[in-house]
Amino acid sequence: MKEAKRNLLLLPETYAVCRLEKDAPAPDWGTRGLFFSVTRTEEELSVVCPDAQIPEGVKREGGWKVLKVEGPLDFSLTGVLASLTAPLAREGISVFALSTYDTDYLLVKKDKLEEAIQALRGEGYAINKVRNSELGVRSRKKRLRPEGSSPKSGRPHRS
Repeated sequence: MKEAKRNLLLLPETYAVCRLEKDAPAPDWGTRGLFFSVTRTEEELSVVCPDAQIPEGVKREGGWKVLKVEGPLDFSLTGVLASLTAPLAREGISVFALSTYDTDYLLVKKDKLEEAIQALRGEGYAINKVRNSELGVRSRKKRLRPEGSSPKSGRPHRS
């Protein structure tokens, strides 16, 4: 495996992307938690938030896991999203991307998460799992180990 390019953090909850009418107010349920996004366009109001807090009847696409690029990223950087999405596209893994002032986020369907992690690791990315209580605390990340690896070393077990 190549040397790690940049760390990615796997956020703990499962998220959904919701579509509301263009003139709908930003919903209270969509602005809670440590990660959410509300975007208004001429056509719609989109809300990304934890799946569990969305009321019944709201149009949604659920089952997304969030990979956060450790930042902050400088605005002069180019190709950050392309370097993340290209290996996933080669594997047929669709993504939903969001960007903030500081960094980028990739949402990957939960049933494709392990494939996505393997594809990104193959490109030299390190992926760390974060619990809710650890969000924003860089020193307490739990590193995701490749399947079949030793808990202490991260290296493959001998058969």
